[in-house]
Amino acid sequence: MFRKLGDKLRRFMYGRYGSDQLGMFLLLLGVVLALLGSFTRLYWLGFLAYIPLVLAIFRMYSRNIYKRREENQRFMRMLGPIRDRQHRYYACPRCRQKIRVPRGKGKIRITCPKCGERFEKKT
Repeated sequence: MFRKLGDKLRRFMYGRYGSDQLGMFLLLLGVVLALLGSFTRLYWLGFLAYIPLVLAIFRMYSRNIYKRREENQRFMRMLGPIRDRQHRYYACPRCRQKIRVPRGKGKIRITCPKCGERFEKKT
């Protein structure tokens, strides 16, 4: 019985996007807003929680995989420097290329991989 149900779910989800980091963030945001709305007297937060929840479900069932992947990449690029505690990010003074270097190495000379410009920064 459960095998048939699993097969039906797999066939239904075939060709659909599924979950990713942005979808999980939206689900978590919706749950947090719903909990805040129920524990405080701000009941409108509970209604506001439906927006990220519906958006997350829409993204999971979407067949436009290319567009959903782009959205997730933009989200991860925005979140990337915040989450990365082991590296520092610098922009090349000549071409503005973002360069990732390890933290805690002191003053180092960085060579831009795009234009070859050399500059020194403290990590």
